[in-house]
Order: sequence, then structure tokens, then C-alpha cells
Amino acid sequence: MKNKQISERKLLGIAGMGWMFDAIDVGILSFIIAALHSEWNLNPQEMSWIGSINSIGMAVGAFVFGILADRIGRKHVFIITLLFFSIGSGLSALTTTLSAFLILRFFIGMGLGGELPVASTLVSESVAPEKRGRIVVLLESFWAVGWLIAALISYFVIPSFGWQTALILTAIPALYAIYLRIGLPDSPKYETLDVKKKNGWMKNISLLWSKQYKRSTTMLWIVWFCVVFSYYGIFLWLPSVMVMKGFSMIQSFEYVLIMTLAQLPGYFSAAWLIEKAGRKAVLMIYLIGTAISAFFFGNAESLPMLLTFGMLLSFFNLGAWGVLYAYTPEQYPTAVRGSGAGLAASIGRVGGILGPLLVGYMVTQGTSIAIIFTIFCGSVFLAVLAVFFLGTETKQKEIF
Repeated sequence: MKNKQISERKLLGIAGMGWMFDAIDVGILSFIIAALHSEWNLNPQEMSWIGSINSIGMAVGAFVFGILADRIGRKHVFIITLLFFSIGSGLSALTTTLSAFLILRFFIGMGLGGELPVASTLVSESVAPEKRGRIVVLLESFWAVGWLIAALISYFVIPSFGWQTALILTAIPALYAIYLRIGLPDSPKYETLDVKKKNGWMKNISLLWSKQYKRSTTMLWIVWFCVVFSYYGIFLWLPSVMVMKGFSMIQSFEYVLIMTLAQLPGYFSAAWLIEKAGRKAVLMIYLIGTAISAFFFGNAESLPMLLTFGMLLSFFNLGAWGVLYAYTPEQYPTAVRGSGAGLAASIGRVGGILGPLLVGYMVTQGTSIAIIFTIFCGSVFLAVLAVFFLGTETKQKEIF
């Protein structure tokens, strides 16, 4: 089948729009957790389950849709995952019980988990090697735009109109992104792949652990687990942590909005550096910055210190995410690229399940925020070691 040509800018815009709506949903969830704490009288463990059930769905979605992307194509999975998200998000605005909310969060999570690795795979396979890293990091930068919009909606909408209105505002525009994706061509590399080379899912998984790829797979699984564990443990609890440090819900929303602004320069700086210094070095630098910022944020007491290290945390963490999404698809050939990226993300989502649960449990036990953030600091340093010892440089490498 002949592949339609599409400009890099249009591809980036269409893929990025879906990524942005995913980010709005995840970002707004952290504020909704804080709001539901008051409205439904949730305890810390119930609050943590909202974030964790989302990650369980993401783990399942990344696994299922990653493998499916190697069978039916990147484009079709791209559309299906956004449908899961937009319908689930709209319906969750109508829920009145925690159990119904959790069920819908699982399906929303499936859409989110499947979308992200498939999107980065599609874009990686559609642009030239010398631009690939920068374009994928710029794709990831839409996540920061989404988080910023989520923070604005949360600050202006949730206190006055309720969290239900905020969810509806995020679900409706996502339907437009689905419309745009229908006309999107599939990856040129996928469309030229011989049908006979499209393996069954068990064969794909075994190939990921073959002698040729097991080093890359080991590295990616460790890095994804540690990064997602720390990210969701920190950022889903960020508004609530600010409340625990003595600020009102409105103040916490305002301060998290300020911290969120640092995500965009984090992405843009990583996008500039990735084609100059390479994936491995930039990923390690931004992960080290994340770990140090997490430690000092957890130990900060004054508002200036909280804002400073909160912004640095956003800057380095989201820059590292951008590089990781560019780095992951480059480890595998086209026949198993969707499966490889999806399974790495799925393992990461296991960390995303455990991170929020750990915070909820430790807060219930009276553990200080400083100790909790020190654990996340250690997790990120473990990811740095994995990249250093097991990672290989893939800058401008031709993918096949």
C-alpha cells in the first residue's frame, strides 16, 4: 500500500494534540484527587488508589496496544486509544461514587498507556534520522502544554464550577483530535514491512529478550520503572503535598501552576541538546537534575525553596521524559518496535501503580514528606546507573 506523504509539522501537530489531551487528563487528575478528598471525604489510601488504578490501566494499555500496533498498524491504534480516553473521561464526569470513578479511570488509563508509546513510535518512523530525536522531544513538549492547560482549568474552573465541569472540558475537544487522526497516514516503515515479518505477540516478546536486544530491554525496563515510579508518586500528589505543607487548596493549585511553567523550557532545552550531545548523556544529566531537585523539594520548608526546587523538578523531569520517549523506539527494528516501546512503558506503569500507593501508605503511617521524596531521589539515581552501564548511543542512527 502506498503511503501518503505528510509534512513533519502537520504530523507533529496531529500527534501532539492527542498527547496534549492525554497530559491534560493526567494533570487535571492530580487536582481532582485533591478536590475529591474534600468532596467525598477520601482518606490518603483511597486518594492513592485513584492514581494507581489509572496506572494499572496504562500498564495494560501499553502492553496490549503496543503489541497491537505491530499487528494492525500505528495509525489504527492511535485512533482507538484516543477513543478510550475521550469517552471514558466524559463518562467519569457523571460518576457519584468512588468505585464507578475508579472503573472509568482504568479504561481512561488504557487509552493513555497505549497512546504514548505508539505516538512516539509513529513519529520516530516518519522523520529523518538527523531530526528524529528533536521531533520526538518536541512531541513530548505537548505534554507540558497539556499540564499547563490542566493547571489553568483546575485553578479557574474546579473551585467555581466543580471537577465534573473540568473533566467535560477535557473530553469534548479530544473528539476533534480523533477526526484529525482519521486522515493521518501510517508509518512509512510499517507500511513497507513484509506481512510475513509481522510476528505473533509471543514471538515479539521472545525477540525482545534475544541476545541481540536483551541489553537494551533490560536497560529500558529499569529506566521506565524508576522514572514512572517517581513521576507519578511525585506529580499526582503534588497539589496534595502542598496542602500537607500548610497551604490552602487554592494556594496549592496556584503554586503548582507556577511550577508547571518550567516544564516547557525543560523540553525545549532537551530537544536542542539531544541532537548535539546525544541521547545517553542528555538523559543522564536530566535524570540527575531530577533526583537532586526531588531531594531538596521534599526537604524544603519555605515557599521560595518549594517553588525553586518545584520548578527545577518540573524542568529536569519532563526534559528526561522527552529524551526517554525519543530513545526507546530507537532500540528496536520496525517489526517489534511497537511491542518493545509498549512493553517498556507497561513495566513503567507498574512503577506508576506503586508510586502513588507508596505515598498514600507512608502518609497514613505519618512518614515525613522529606523521607518520601528521598526514596524517589534514589529511584531516579538507579535509572541513571542503568543508562550509564547498559545504554548505547543512538544519535542519528538509521532505524530499520
